[in-house]
Amino acid sequence: MRLVGAWSMGLVAGGLAAGPGAPVSRTVLTMNWFHTLLLLVAAFIAVFVSATFNGLRWVAWAQVDLLPGLMVYAALNGGLVTVTLLAVAGGVLFDSVSANPLGASVLPLFAVGWVLQRYRRLILRTEVVAQWALGLAASAAVPVLTLVILLNSQSPPLLGWLSLWQWVVKALVGAALTPVWFWLFGRLDRALNYRPQTGTSFRPDREIKRGRQ
Repeated sequence: MRLVGAWSMGLVAGGLAAGPGAPVSRTVLTMNWFHTLLLLVAAFIAVFVSATFNGLRWVAWAQVDLLPGLMVYAALNGGLVTVTLLAVAGGVLFDSVSANPLGASVLPLFAVGWVLQRYRRLILRTEVVAQWALGLAASAAVPVLTLVILLNSQSPPLLGWLSLWQWVVKALVGAALTPVWFWLFGRLDRALNYRPQTGTSFRPDREIKRGRQ
């Protein structure tokens, strides 16, 4: 699955420009901000699903977290502005429906997104296996970093063997859902972005009639 289009271009909220001093069209800037807006809407939906879907909590005694996988997609296909907005909005929304202090999830999400965004040129972002592995790493790293912050706060969490089991389930579920984000936004990319025609009007069997010189 190739994610090519205006969403992966641009300087504002998209991350890359064509070169130093290269002009960025208004259409590209609009699509990048629209892409960022869609990511923020997806973060709201992800937090809502995580807070209301209790099926896995009853079966596996663990709650899913969809934000790390979404951050993987945003970091590999957006810029630092997109990563920052998603970390702040997603982290605050997640903390508002959980027992975490408000803002405790912002820094872990941003740290994961910043590392991936910085080294994304070295990552095979179009491979499903790579997306799964990155989702596994992000979904495992965010809870650990959040735990470090909570342990240094005034209300440290209660830890036990069940916490280890919940961490494993979160990492595996987040890894499985990360390629879904790439597939979903890939479909939106193909549906909403303008695709220039790559064909040519030249026909190899065309006969060229020449008049007298």
